[in-house]
Amino acid sequence: MPAKSKAQQKAAGAALSVKRGETPKKDLKGASKSMADSMTEKELEDLTATKRKSLPEKKG
Repeated sequence: MPAKSKAQQKAAGAALSVKRGETPKKDLKGASKSMADSMTEKELEDLTATKRKSLPEKKG
């Protein structure tokens, strides 16, 4: 599933960092916190792999 916005992709990247043990979970806020709890590492990788060039800043 590709990311729908740059903001979503950024949140997925932060959640992926927690899943991989690179960042403590306490540092997450908002959407990235719930993504870390509810999504698998593979799902997060799919979101972060989306090409950024065609994405809007925020889904509107």
